Amino acid sequence: MFPVVPDRALLELARTEGGPDTLALLARDQDTRRLLLLRAVLDAAEAADRSVCTAAQKARLRADWALLTEADRAVAPSAWRPPRHRPDPTTAGAGEAATRAGSDGLAPAAGPGGPATPAGPGAPAPPAGTDDATPPWAPAPAAAEAWANPARARVFHPLTGPWARSCLRGLDSGPGPAGEERSRRLRRDLAHFSAIAAVAAAGAGIPFTTRLTARAGILALPSLGALHTARSGDVPVDVSCAGGRLVLRQPDAPDVTVHLESGVGAWSGALAWTPAHALPGLTPTAPPLPFDDLDPYRELPDGPRHGDLRTPFALDDAERKRWLQAWSGTAPVLRSGGARRLAEAGALLRCLVPLETPPDVGAGRGSCSATRREAFGALLSSTPPDPVTFAATLVHELQHAKLAALGDLVTLHRAGPEARYFAPWRADPRPYDGLLQGAYSHLAMADFYQRRALVPGLPDRDWSWTQHARYRAQVQAALPALVGSPDLTVRGRRFVDEMAAAHERMAEHPAPRGHVARAQAYVESARALWTRRHASALPPPNE
Repeated sequence: MFPVVPDRALLELARTEGGPDTLALLARDQDTRRLLLLRAVLDAAEAADRSVCTAAQKARLRADWALLTEADRAVAPSAWRPPRHRPDPTTAGAGEAATRAGSDGLAPAAGPGGPATPAGPGAPAPPAGTDDATPPWAPAPAAAEAWANPARARVFHPLTGPWARSCLRGLDSGPGPAGEERSRRLRRDLAHFSAIAAVAAAGAGIPFTTRLTARAGILALPSLGALHTARSGDVPVDVSCAGGRLVLRQPDAPDVTVHLESGVGAWSGALAWTPAHALPGLTPTAPPLPFDDLDPYRELPDGPRHGDLRTPFALDDAERKRWLQAWSGTAPVLRSGGARRLAEAGALLRCLVPLETPPDVGAGRGSCSATRREAFGALLSSTPPDPVTFAATLVHELQHAKLAALGDLVTLHRAGPEARYFAPWRADPRPYDGLLQGAYSHLAMADFYQRRALVPGLPDRDWSWTQHARYRAQVQAALPALVGSPDLTVRGRRFVDEMAAAHERMAEHPAPRGHVARAQAYVESARALWTRRHASALPPPNE
């Protein structure tokens, strides 16, 4: 099912590059895995005990899946059809809720007794068809085509990944003292799928009525916006869609009419509605980039991976203007660091999530950023102080996304999780995989700043040489452990050897001698300090 990575693509990626075909291969594979993840949620829900997932919840999932499939198969957003009422499974019987998705030949939803299996009798339409040469749920052949389809846009949106993972954790959990909190979270997770399906149907031009649930007083409609309800807590909201408008009805409050826009966002004159925002495309022909400060699944998970990064937060107008100012100058900066940097951002970046700036970042060019493996295409970042800083952030974080996506397709090494390696960019010992990830992103940063430093007349040319020299010296310190590891696979060895070759080729355009000397002194000081703190407590790296 999953594609084979050609040697040409493997070596391109090892050089921190990637042509259009290589980047498309990574993106399509991640989209395929997202479809499988969504199917896993549906199957896990069907298989779950009724104490974990009730019959009504299962029926609602089937109905939402049918609506999402209908949106995927819709001919055109302008093809308005008569309104169709979707009964609330909390009050309707399972047979009443399990209705056909429309006149497109979909099978009726399954009864509450058994799992939903692809193309099985009484099952909802599966992600991949069995009769067509090109299944309706197969990833589109090009990113632009995929995002033109509202259903695929919702399923492939990066933050759908964390939602699906949260669902699976809740569905796989057993009885325990935290059962009530776990059940509450799972109820919210499963209810969010109804919002995903509703947004897809609205974008496809399918009239419907349904009941959604606001979470803690906020009903988030991904890519459209959020309704702030008059009541706090989990509040039912009746939603009807027709003629490019949504009408949101809640208890004890006036109706809110929301007008859909093309792509991202929807506007309303009601103060209770907050529209979703987007930034202009990086290039004149690129679509707007979702700028998501509303999605409930944008939160960073707990754990050491994200350190002291602050949680995402909703922006005010002043903060959005600062973002737009930095974003507007990012494309030319990326291009100055190599045309491939702009191309990979256009191919892989699918949304931005603003983070609060930690107090220890400081002024100047400081910022914080992260990627999430389960949210391919999302970049989380504090407000960038300037376009150069944000372009560098994009280069750095997209390498993590590329290498993680490649790692899903190719086993590069079989090293264990023991943290024992020196990395000049970290004060703590790193596992082999962490060392590889860091060296890979630093290699791209060295290339980015070297290319900028070679641009005649660049105002910050000297600073670019400084950055290049430091990043290159850091990669040089990590390469011996990477290349010398006995845990590399055959393809992994080709990969790190090509990384080393790319590092060596940078010597054809060396930084000024003073910059190189200072960078090497910095790395040696970091090594000496690390050795005093950790070396005596660690076994040799390759034991």
